[in-house]
Amino acid sequence: MAHTFPRLYYHIIFSTKHRVRMIDETIENELFHYIGGTCRELECQPIQVGGYLDHVHILSSLTKKITVIELLQKVKQNSSKWIKTKGDQYAGFYWQDGYAAFSVSPNRLDGVANYIRRQKEHHQKISFQDECRTLFKEHGIEYDERYVWD
Repeated sequence: MAHTFPRLYYHIIFSTKHRVRMIDETIENELFHYIGGTCRELECQPIQVGGYLDHVHILSSLTKKITVIELLQKVKQNSSKWIKTKGDQYAGFYWQDGYAAFSVSPNRLDGVANYIRRQKEHHQKISFQDECRTLFKEHGIEYDERYVWD
């Protein structure tokens, strides 16, 4: 082909360091918008950004110019610096090093976006760890519990 025509969507999940519950109601919406803005700056179009107390979900397209890890390095670096400017209670804010990323078919985008929008409700019934275990199983990802949660 003479041109490149990618259309890649990813559902990305990452947590705060040691899953400390620092994404509270006073900061969550602004944080999610900030993360979406960082994605846009990198030419990745966020479809939905959300999460709950100790983790974030991003549903976004990915440009051909950047890898998932490059996107996350910028998102984590920029948002960590930004959130620390929002008050002394966020001075110790850090993201965990790892992440999970799942490809999403275009016909499943609405369902995944809705899933991300309902995180508060969802986590009244299921823990972050159980959420990840379910997603790993659905996507055929093998993992060792000893290395996933630290």
